[in-house]
Amino acid sequence: MILIGENINIMNKKIKEAMTNRKKEVIQKIAVESKNNGMDYLDLNIGPARKDGPFLIEWLIKTIREVCDLPLSIDTTNIEALKVGLEMEGEKAIINSIQGVEERMEELLPLVKKYNCKFIGLLLSKEGMPRDENERGAIAANFLAKIDEYGIPHDKVYFDPIVLPVRFQQEQVVATLEFMKMFKELFPDCNSTCGLSNVSNGALNELRGLLNRTYLVMLWKYGMDSAIVDAYDKELVYIVNQEKEDIKNLIWEAMDKELDISGLSEEEKNYVKTVYVLQGKSIYSDSYLKL
Repeated sequence: MILIGENINIMNKKIKEAMTNRKKEVIQKIAVESKNNGMDYLDLNIGPARKDGPFLIEWLIKTIREVCDLPLSIDTTNIEALKVGLEMEGEKAIINSIQGVEERMEELLPLVKKYNCKFIGLLLSKEGMPRDENERGAIAANFLAKIDEYGIPHDKVYFDPIVLPVRFQQEQVVATLEFMKMFKELFPDCNSTCGLSNVSNGALNELRGLLNRTYLVMLWKYGMDSAIVDAYDKELVYIVNQEKEDIKNLIWEAMDKELDISGLSEEEKNYVKTVYVLQGKSIYSDSYLKL
């Protein structure tokens, strides 16, 4: 499981201020800590960066390279900024992301070909969000046909089925699991990833880590190859590194059958209850652990 640290993100006020005022120490601290906490990549999300995108991404990469050698995932809708990042990082980089929309594919797949880099293929079509696992499969198939037109190897793509918040769209959380069940059969040469923290958006802060970790392990059971995650969730890293095999195995067991939780610890009960919520067997509420 490849872990991509999500924490250098312009949507965070502290990070936005650091980018705007070129405060190296804030960015470098997160980069170093992300590596120390077990991340394999750093995601650099600078958003549209309309004013100074190319200059910002150049500064950001140089700043990180002073202290950290992790490969980078570059997340921006500013194509000129993206090109600067790819010139600096080349085939080590990941483009995050390319939507399954004709215009975006035609704009960005040539960059994948030119720089021989990896990219995240977002399963979003011109119709918008896929409604279920079947629409996700259809978008991925169309996307792959376009990838083949450019002669891009399938192992360069990480399809992202789009994770949505369980608090608001529980049925979509289930649909992503269902899509992952068939992913390796339909697209055996391709990789998969997701923006994991989306599943807990809007949930109580004390539930977010539990929801994220449980969902990642559930997706992992069905072959998820990587995820964009909170680099500061050390429990998640422990599980991925197989240092908490008991929790992983409990989650996988709960996915396959109803468990008698009466003899379990409080932590174990919470993971099992969370599995059932993420499978749609229980309705999500902020108090679901107390039920």
